[in-house]
Amino acid sequence: MTWTRRAALAAVAGLVALTGTGCGIRATTVPVDVGPAPSRVSCDTPEQPPAGQSGVQGFRATIELVCGSQLVGVERLVPVPEKRPARDPLVLVAQALVEQLERTPSQEERDAGFTTGVQGELTVSPPRTGDPAGTVRLSRRPEDLPPVALAQIVCTLSASDAVSAGPGPVVLGGPDADPPRTWECTDAVRSRPESAPTLGELVRPSPSPSPSPSRS
Repeated sequence: MTWTRRAALAAVAGLVALTGTGCGIRATTVPVDVGPAPSRVSCDTPEQPPAGQSGVQGFRATIELVCGSQLVGVERLVPVPEKRPARDPLVLVAQALVEQLERTPSQEERDAGFTTGVQGELTVSPPRTGDPAGTVRLSRRPEDLPPVALAQIVCTLSASDAVSAGPGPVVLGGPDADPPRTWECTDAVRSRPESAPTLGELVRPSPSPSPSPSRS
């Protein structure tokens, strides 16, 4: 599986030094606390080795990490999950992507300013009977996740051809009978993931087709 989407973001915080000399301003020895200096991060995505040279069996995908308080896509070679929760390709891919979000960013990624808000061990299970096609069920209710973590999951899954049929909402559900809901990866979610809505729109089950009358 090959990814064609590449996300790039330039988020650089400028550091401005204000100095005053010779304008009749008397020097002071009283320390002034102006807070910490703004951080400078590059958000440059590290180059990934070609698939044939990495020695890892998997697929290329864009993982949404946090950098400069925004979501930035990082291309990775995603290995197939070792636990293999199901044979369903959608479940396997979704589990692999979630595990990548949980993984601590590499030293190179951390140096560039990348972090992740997805913590703990989330597992993906197959859809329940009656769930809409493409439903991804997590071991925790999506609305109980921190907004940043949920935004990372939604935007990562929505960009996956194996999970999402195309641009549009992602259908997520929690364990047991938690009803599936839809979330969208909008520009607002990407730019301010900490303010992303955590309660998606409830998906109404589609009515079952009526049986055709039998001919006597």
